[in-house]
Amino acid sequence: MRTTVTIDPDVEMLIKKAMRERETSFKQVLNDGLREALAAPRLRTRTPFEQITFALGVPRVDLSKATALAAELEDQELAARLSR
Repeated sequence: MRTTVTIDPDVEMLIKKAMRERETSFKQVLNDGLREALAAPRLRTRTPFEQITFALGVPRVDLSKATALAAELEDQELAARLSR
């Protein structure tokens, strides 16, 4: 397949370096690099992400009505601003 691709200068330097080291063509280096990069995720085994957690103990205040309290405090603040 023939296509036009814009290559960043740093990538161009890497390709030229690989061409010299492998003594091969631009096309071969580019195809080998793409093939390796696109196949790599399937070949690698990733360790699953595990979130570190900490026990914070029992809450010091009753949080069962926290949203109602927050709404009430917000209403009081709004009323205070409007009265100024």
